[in-house]
This record gives sequence, structure tokens and C-alpha cells, in this order.
Amino acid sequence: MDFAQDARARAQVVPFRHPQHVEGVDAIRDSAEEGRAAPDHGGQELPVLFLHGWGVGPHSYGAPLARLHELGWRVMAPAMPAFGGAPALEDGACNFPGYGRWAASYLDSLGIRGPVTLIGHSFGGGVAIQLAHDHPERVAAVVLCNAVGGSPPNDPEGLGAVADRPWWQWGRILGADLLSLPSMVRVLPALLGEAVPNLVSNPLAMWRVGEFVRRAHLVDELAAATRRGVPVTVVWSDRDRLVPHAGFVALCRAAGVNGQVVAGSHSWLIADPHRFADIVLRAMVEAGVVQSSLGAAG
Repeated sequence: MDFAQDARARAQVVPFRHPQHVEGVDAIRDSAEEGRAAPDHGGQELPVLFLHGWGVGPHSYGAPLARLHELGWRVMAPAMPAFGGAPALEDGACNFPGYGRWAASYLDSLGIRGPVTLIGHSFGGGVAIQLAHDHPERVAAVVLCNAVGGSPPNDPEGLGAVADRPWWQWGRILGADLLSLPSMVRVLPALLGEAVPNLVSNPLAMWRVGEFVRRAHLVDELAAATRRGVPVTVVWSDRDRLVPHAGFVALCRAAGVNGQVVAGSHSWLIADPHRFADIVLRAMVEAGVVQSSLGAAG
């Protein structure tokens, strides 16, 4: 089995055909949106690849991803290796370059050759940076939500403390973060189906990924992707206890952008799918992925 076929076999594609028909995902219950047709994007196919955070899987993001689908985009949200029941990468590939290769092969396995809008949350943001660095021609725009990668060790601002935090502490903080979400009742079934099996069935894989994620330093890769013409949007939330503000600032500097700060915790996009979709839409308009008139229609 070649790498592309292997990627396809490992990837759990969440079928975001319509929010009311998404397995394990509650519909977005907004009466103002009911019966609303998806906007016409002039015949354009707008593929979006979403890369989830550490410890969970794509079903945990059901509401925000369903919202993107409502806007007429083709949403791909695979379970990355070692998460959501997907097998882990081999030892030598368990790093950001390995996950970047996996993501590229996943797109190959779906027959997607043209550029995609790439969205990464937390650990998925680090994978998005790596993919944009290694394959800038395959990326139309990047949206980084509370992404790791801006925290170099031994930094005078104290960012090295992030790398000193053990991986299980990341899990504890992330668990508390998710449990505090207003949408917890909606998200709980997906978390029980993804996070708990991840920790119970394959703790070694979780540890291996957590070890390189907490030491992530991808500032140079992000700067290089930006120099190659990849449009980047960087978003952070004001109550994030996992990714420090200084890490957000470092990524903004590397990308040469001001960045956006939203209200919420590390997993704010799960609780606020409409704001998330609005940020992605604006990023696509600014990158020229969609015309401003079509963006306004969303």
C-alpha cells in the first residue's frame, strides 16, 4: 500500500453534507438560518481542509464545520493519525514534517490537486503551517486558530515554560477547557467517542505526539510560507491557557499580520461556530479565494 492509499485508509472523513444529517453532530439550531440556501459561488468548488486539535477528533468540531458547509464549501475533516481511532504514524514520521506529508497524501487520495483553504486548530495549526511550508502551491489560504508553533524554548519572555509542561498536563487543561464550553451538552458525545478512546486505547501514541507538539517551534516555517505567497490569518482567544499570547504574537510576526483576538477559551470555535465561519469567510475574501460579492452573500 503506497502512502496516499495508506492516508486514505487512515482518514476518517466526517460527512458534512448537511448539519441535520451529520452523524454524531447536533444541527445548528438557528431559526434565522433554517431553510436558507447555500450561497452561489459562481460554480467554484471551494475545498476546505480542517485539521483538528490534539486529544480529540473531527466530530468534536461538528457545529463549526457544519456552518462552513452551510456556506457552500466542500469541507474535509479527517481524523489525523493517532486520533479519532486512526492508527498512529511510524516512529520516524511522528513529527510535524511527517504529519505534513500525511496531509498532502490525504489530499492526493481524494484526487485534490488544486489549492485548498487550510484551517488548523491548536496542534492542527502546527500541521497546517508545515503543509503550507512544504507545499505552498497546494494552499490557497491558511487560517490558524490558537495554533501551536510560536513558542521557542529558552525564550527570554518565558515561552520555554510551555515546553516544560508535561503532555498529560496539556490533556488536563484541555479537558477542563472543553468541559467549560457552553456547548458541552452538544459536544460531550463526540468527546466520549474520540478523546476517551484516544487516551485509553493508545496512550503511547498520545504521548509521542504530545511530546513534539508542546515543543513546537514553527516560526521559520510560517515565515517561509508567507514569503512564498501563502496568505495567512492568525487567530487567538483571550482566555487560552494552552497557547500563550506571546506565542500568538510570534506567529503574527512571522506571518507579517496583525492577528485577531476573540473572546473565549482555547476551544472557542466549538462554542462559537458563527464567529469561526465569519473569520474563515473574511480570510478567504482577503486571500482572493472568493470574490467579495460572493463573500457578502454568505
